[in-house]
Parts: sequence; structure tokens; C-alpha cells
Amino acid sequence: MLLTQLLKGFPWEGEIQDCEITGVTADSRKLEPGMLFVCIKGGRFDGHDHAAQAVEEGAAAVVAAHDLGLPNQILTPDTRLAYGVLCGNWFGNPAQKLHLVGVTGTNGKTTVTCMLKHLLETGGHKVGLMGTIHNEIGEIELPAKHTTPDPLALHSMLDRMVSAGCDYVVMECSSHALDQERLAGLHYDTAIFTNLTQDHLDYHHDMETYFQAKRKLFEMCDTAVLNLDDPYGRRLVKEVSCKTLTFSTQDDQADFTAKDIRPAPDSSQFMLVGKEKIARVRLPIPGDFSISNAMAAGVAAMTLGMGLERVAEGLCSCTGVVGRIEVMPCDRGFTIIRDYAHSPDGLEKIITTMKKFAKGRVVTLFGCAGNRDRGKRKIMGEIVARLSDFVILTSDNPRDEDEMQIINDCLPGILEHPDTPYQVISDRYAAIEWALDHCQKDDILILAGKGHENYQVLRGETICFDEKEVVAQLLARGKDERTHGTHDHTGDCPSC
Repeated sequence: MLLTQLLKGFPWEGEIQDCEITGVTADSRKLEPGMLFVCIKGGRFDGHDHAAQAVEEGAAAVVAAHDLGLPNQILTPDTRLAYGVLCGNWFGNPAQKLHLVGVTGTNGKTTVTCMLKHLLETGGHKVGLMGTIHNEIGEIELPAKHTTPDPLALHSMLDRMVSAGCDYVVMECSSHALDQERLAGLHYDTAIFTNLTQDHLDYHHDMETYFQAKRKLFEMCDTAVLNLDDPYGRRLVKEVSCKTLTFSTQDDQADFTAKDIRPAPDSSQFMLVGKEKIARVRLPIPGDFSISNAMAAGVAAMTLGMGLERVAEGLCSCTGVVGRIEVMPCDRGFTIIRDYAHSPDGLEKIITTMKKFAKGRVVTLFGCAGNRDRGKRKIMGEIVARLSDFVILTSDNPRDEDEMQIINDCLPGILEHPDTPYQVISDRYAAIEWALDHCQKDDILILAGKGHENYQVLRGETICFDEKEVVAQLLARGKDERTHGTHDHTGDCPSC
């Protein structure tokens, strides 16, 4: 592709010599002769520092944010935005041949995208999906490295979806991707907002910056579907300029409201009520937050042309998402749930939901991630101790942090509720083993934080760790007398 053809859709200046470009990259390690190299400043590395070497290695042109004194240099104020547009141009802008739906929010993105994909497929569409667990092209599943891919991978995937005959694509839009302009050049038919609660403040630093990153999505769409039960959703109603539709499980002022809610251990029944419209839904997933997710997907489907009755019928046949309120096989008289809840709001929702149906205790096993927002650790500990009958504090993904330091950051929150017994077991495998050996009849054991993840990051290394397999192995093996670094809470333990 000619360089001048690539440089469409974003502001730039410079005296260039048109030439054939063999590829686009922002990674100097992947540079090949004839490529266009885009200089992007990241948290650890700045592509501008590698630009001269890129030219020496055969880069045909360089996109930069400031003058580097290099030949065929293209200057633009925002190289991240430019990279997103360039990647779209390189693949022939496949997004323009698709109907795009974006879903953003702290919690619920994965479930909403899966529900909406299912609804659109019941309407006869072939649908692509980009999300946290995996990417999907119709029935084909592909691995996902990030919730929202980098621009080159994103447009490559969109191109594959066009070639496969997809007409709709539903994608999770993370705050990181929005802030880093990974979605630059895209336009969405519909954008969905689920909620906003404390998370990712290691990156965004404060809630207002986090909100502003999410808000960007609603400057890129025709219609916004907004959760009126969330204060940030109500704020978006007032601030966005596009058409809006709102949903709620509580507020009659919303365009669509859930009425006559009937919770059950394995389902949620409700009436989906709109302006002069009403339909009964039996969602085969428990929890009030599942109803909210279903309404987000359902209202979005209606903005795309589906009728209310068809939406209600489709929601009744939705299935659960891997690692989201997933019931795991167990023959010991208690129930095991694994859920991706890894934020204060996510923990509160899953524990509250399970408390409604528990005949015995609710036992919550959880940890906090390393190299992430330390401010939420005490909050998470307090929520789990306040709502659970027993707490097992362990590791999540410590990454480069000391496991016990993370645990000690959580403990002050747990200690705010001295009547709630707890156990500290830093090794997650050992913690699950201990939990299985000590759960009682009719208990509900919640394994929180890992969800669909089949790995754990310890001391900078990624190891295989699939909780579904771990539980199956431990249950099959039966009780094991070996200990793996456990210790009982005695009140004067140094770690407690």
C-alpha cells in the first residue's frame, strides 16, 4: 500500500516521499524493511528512542509526535490515535463493513457481550465477539490476550470477521483501550454502559479520570444504552450528545424497567417493561446483577432492530459464561461457585446473591492482585468479612509483589469484623484444598477472583492454574493429610 493512502483520517504534516509500505508496526522488535514505524510513548518505553535505529533497519517512514530529524518523517500530535487509524487503513477499514456494538463498565462487560451475541444470533445474524475470555468468529473461538486488542490485532480480527461473513461485532471496550486510543477510527451503532466502581486506579489514579476514559466510547456511537441504577450512568444521560436509552431494576423513570423480580438459586424471573411494551423473561442465571446485564443486552438488541418479544425469548435461552457464577461439580453436600469477582463491587454482588439462597454458610475464598490498585485491598477485605460467614484469604495474581504483603494489605478490612472467622493460606492451591476439606453440608463456597483464567502469575512467572481442574483433582483424590503452608488464626500470629 502506498504511504499516502495510509495517511488518511488523522492530522499530520511533513515533507514525504511516497513509497510502497510493507506493513505497520509500533513495536521495534517486529520491524521489517519497508514498514511504517509509529513512535508511541508508553509507561516503560518510548518508541521515539528507537526511531533512528528503525530507519537504519529499513523502516520506509516514521510517524512521530516531535521532530526527530529523520527522512520520511510524519509528525502528528497524537501517535496513539494515528496508529489506530493507520491500522484500520492497512486492513481496508473492515469496521466500516460491520455493525459495531461496544460494551464498557467495570463489571458485566463479558456477560453482556455474550448475551448480546446470543440475542443477535437468534435473530439470524452471524456475530463476531471480542472479549476478556476469548474472541469469537461465529462459532469459532480464538484466544484473547487483552480485553480489547491492540489496534493491529483488532483490525486484523475485524478483517477476519468480514471475510467469515459476520455482519455484527460485539466487543468489550476497556478503559485502558479507550484511554490509549486503541479504538481510534471506529464508530459504533450502539454503546452500552454497565456501571463504574473502584478498579484500575493504579492506572487511572482517580475515579474521575477513570470515568472520562469510559466516557470516550459515547462520543463514538449513534445510540447509548445506559444503566440508570449507577450514578455514573445517570451522569452520562446528562452529558452525552448521542441518542440515549436507559434501563433499571429499580427506577421507573428508565425507558426499560425490570418488574416482578423473582429470584431463584438457578435463575431470575422478571417482567421487562418498556413504554407500552411488556414481556416475561426467565433468565437461567441467578442474581440481580444478572438481570441488569440481561437488560443491557436486551435494550441494545432493541436499538439494533429486534422486537421486545424476540428479545425476551432470546434471553430465556441464554447460557452462563465460563467463570461467571459458574457452578462446579461437587458431590460432598456443598456447592462450589467460581466467579471472576476481583473488585469491591464484584465481590459484594456475588456474595450478596449467594447469601439469598444459602442453607448453610457462605465461605468466600479470595485474594487481591499484585501490581494493581493497593487502595482497594482493605475495601475488598472489609466487604468479604462483612458479608461472608467464613473467609479464606489467599493469593490471586501476586505478579512481582510479595504475596504476604498483599495479604497484609487486605487484613485490616477483615479485622473490622472480628466476629467473622477467617483463615490465611497464601498458596492458592493449598487454600482451595483446605476449603474443600472444611466446608460443611449446605455451605456455598465462592472461589473469587480467577474466574475463567487458567493461569496464575507468581514472582513474575506465569504458571498453569485452572481452578476447575484443581477442584476436580482435589475432589477426586479425597482428603489429603499433607499441609501446604496453612496456619490457623490464633489472634497473635505475626501474619495476622
